[in-house]
Amino acid sequence: MNDSADDAVLALADRTLLVLDDDRPFLTRLARAMERRGFEVTEADNVADGLVAVDAAPPAFAVVDMRLEDGNGLDVIRRLKEKRPDARAIILTGYGNIASAVTAVKLGAVDYLAKPADADEVFAALMAEPSDKAPPPENPMSADRVRWEHIQRVYELCDRNVSETARRLNMHRRTLQRILAKRAPR
Repeated sequence: MNDSADDAVLALADRTLLVLDDDRPFLTRLARAMERRGFEVTEADNVADGLVAVDAAPPAFAVVDMRLEDGNGLDVIRRLKEKRPDARAIILTGYGNIASAVTAVKLGAVDYLAKPADADEVFAALMAEPSDKAPPPENPMSADRVRWEHIQRVYELCDRNVSETARRLNMHRRTLQRILAKRAPR
């Protein structure tokens, strides 16, 4: 067997899962649903607790919310991949955008799901083969969404620095802050 096949078998044999989300009711529901699917779940509701959980016992799987009160879930993905390169992690967020998805994948996430995602979608994303391709979207992005995606991409490229992003986009900083605080347009 090759190394990637060995890693896949190891990940499937080890059913440890970190669920990190600051929405406590959602966190609890998802954790219980994943336990019913055979996972040994560790819950965390902030970045600090997520990092502690990863350092204590790096899980084979992780479901991580992107935006949390004390930071960004991508930091937990980064640490998880350092501690356990074979881990399969997905990002789950209500603030989905292409730039964040690309960053998440570059850091080692295997998928990126927009909220609301149910336990079946999360399970399918965690267990999907890397060669599986998602079906094409039924509804392509609107012009407003494309603009929002561009702003998010520049924001990520500027290391989430609002002032630098506003300068590069020739936009007032407060206007940019209002755009970043809103959910993505449809």
